[in-house]
Amino acid sequence: MCGITGIFVFNSDAESHKAELQNATTKLGKRGPDSQDVFFHNSCGLGHARLSIIDVSSQGNQPFTDNTGRYTIVYNGEFYNYQKYKEELQGLGYTFRSTSDTEVLLYLYIHYKEACLEKINGFFAFAVYDKEEQTLFFARDRFGIKPVLYSMNPDFFVFGSEMKAITSYAAKKEIDWVSAHFYFHLNYIPFPNSIFSDVKKLEPGSYGVVKKSGEFETKKWYQLPFPLIKNQSLDSYEVAQKKMVSLLHESVEKRLVSDVPLGTFLSGGIDSSIITTIASKSIKDLHTFSIGYQDEPLFDETYYANLVANKLKTNHNVFSLSNEDLFENIHEILDYIDEPFADSSAIAVYILCKKTQKHVSVALSGDGADEVFSGYNKHLAEYRARNSQLLAPLLKSASPFLPFLPKSRNSKIGNLSRQLSKFTEGISLSEKERYWRWAGFAKTQNDNNLLLKEVDKKELDERKELFINHIEKSQGINDVLFADVNLVLAN
Repeated sequence: MCGITGIFVFNSDAESHKAELQNATTKLGKRGPDSQDVFFHNSCGLGHARLSIIDVSSQGNQPFTDNTGRYTIVYNGEFYNYQKYKEELQGLGYTFRSTSDTEVLLYLYIHYKEACLEKINGFFAFAVYDKEEQTLFFARDRFGIKPVLYSMNPDFFVFGSEMKAITSYAAKKEIDWVSAHFYFHLNYIPFPNSIFSDVKKLEPGSYGVVKKSGEFETKKWYQLPFPLIKNQSLDSYEVAQKKMVSLLHESVEKRLVSDVPLGTFLSGGIDSSIITTIASKSIKDLHTFSIGYQDEPLFDETYYANLVANKLKTNHNVFSLSNEDLFENIHEILDYIDEPFADSSAIAVYILCKKTQKHVSVALSGDGADEVFSGYNKHLAEYRARNSQLLAPLLKSASPFLPFLPKSRNSKIGNLSRQLSKFTEGISLSEKERYWRWAGFAKTQNDNNLLLKEVDKKELDERKELFINHIEKSQGINDVLFADVNLVLAN
C-alpha cells in the first residue's frame, strides 16, 4: 500500500503550508517506505509515500505529472487491468515513460475524466490536480478497500489516507459524540463520519471535486444494487458453481501480477485455503504465512493451515505467538491507530504482517469473503431466526436460566452459552433491530451509559438507518449480507 495526502488552499498559496504537507507525508511513511515526495503548484500541494509493487524504478515515483505538465496524480492501490488500457491509450496517441499502473491511471483519467472509474478493475484511492482549471479530483474504490479522509474549512481543503495526515494541517479535534456512541456499539466508527466532527471519510464508490472558488461536492459513482436479484432468471446450481470457480481463478491470478516477492496468508479456513490453492498453481514454492497461539489452544488453527500447506507443498511459515508477544505489540498498535478501533484481531494481524514483511512485500488474504458468503455465526443465527418455527419458543422458555450460565469466548461451553443468550435476545426483536444488535457488542442503553455527554437521538437514528434501511425478511438473508458489505466490510 501507499499513502496519499494533499491540501487545496482557497485564499493563498499552498507553499505557505509546505511544512505541514511534508509532515503529513512523513507520517504516512509506514504505508510507503520506498520513497516520499511532495508537489506544489499555486493553490495545491500533494504528498505521496510509496510502496513499490509495479515498476519499482524511480520512474514510477509520485506525485506523478503527465507529459504536458497539466495534471498531477497521487495514487494508492492496484489497477489489475492497466495493461489493457495502456494499449488502448497508446492507440489513441498517448506515450508512456514508465511501466507503472500509476501512469496508465493518470492518462485514463485525463481521457475519460470521472468515467474512468468504471473501467478500473482493482482497489484504489487517488487524487488528480488540474493546473489549468485549478481543480482537485479525488476518488475511492467500489467497496472502500483503500481509505480517504478529508476536512474542509473556509481557508483550505485537506485529504489523506489516515487521520494522522489530516491532523498535520491543524484540523480541529472536536469529538463527534454520535461517532463515540457508534464506537462503543460496533467497536469501530462507520463512514462518512470519524471521531472528529470536522473530519469525514469519503464513502466507498464515491468521488469528490474541489474548486479554487471553494466549491466542493461529492458524488456516488458505484453502489452495489439491491435487491441483488430482481426480475431475472437464475442459473442452475451447477452453472453457478462453474462461474464461481472461473471468477475465483480470474480474481486471484490478476492479483499475482507483481514486480516484488508475493505470498499468501493461510489460516487454514475455507477462504484463505482456496486463494492459496489457486495461487500455488501459478507460483512455484509459494510462500504462505500463518500465526498460532501458544497460550490459547482454543484459538489456534495452525493444524489446519499445516494440512493445506503440506497438501500444496508451499514454503510455509508459522509464527507461534505467546500472550506476551501480543502484550508487547499493543502500544505500538495503539500509537498508530488514529481513532478508536477495538477489533482485537488487529493485534495478531499486525504481528503477522510485521513478520511476513521480512519475506515478501505483498500477501493475499481471504478478507471480505465472510460478508459475501455468509461466513459469520450471526448469519447462521439470522437464517435460523427467520426459518425455524421451534427454536424461538424453546429458547424463550429457557431464557430465565440463561443469565446463570457462564459466558466467555475462551471456552467452548462459555462461548455456546454467550451465543445462546445473544440469540434469545435477538429473536424477540424486529429484523432491523436484531441486525443492529448482532452487528454490535452491547445494548444501545449500555452504549449510552458509557458516554458523559448525551447523544442527539435523532442524528443517531438517521446514521443508523443508513446501514439497516435495506433489512427486510423477504430477501432471504441477502439483505443482511448487503448490510454487512456496507457496514462491516467497509469499516
